[in-house]
Amino acid sequence: MTSFVIVDSTVINQEKLAEYSAQAKATIEPFGGRFIVKGEAELLHGVSETRKKAIIEFPDKESAINWYNSKAYQALVPLREQGMISTFQLL
Repeated sequence: MTSFVIVDSTVINQEKLAEYSAQAKATIEPFGGRFIVKGEAELLHGVSETRKKAIIEFPDKESAINWYNSKAYQALVPLREQGMISTFQLL
């Protein structure tokens, strides 16, 4: 069954985030993942501390977990942490 990784983020360093983003996409594709949407969300109800969102689609939960835990993606985590404060949720 299709699974989604939902990323909520706040940018703390635009240059580092751009560097991270340029490399992260290539780590997703080998696991059958693709970005569905990425950008600033409009809040319709409630309170949210983050406005930037990304939704990444994977063929199944196992592919999403394998991507996140892959050596290629984990090598980017320090750069991610320099560029944004984030949460990643699996749905």
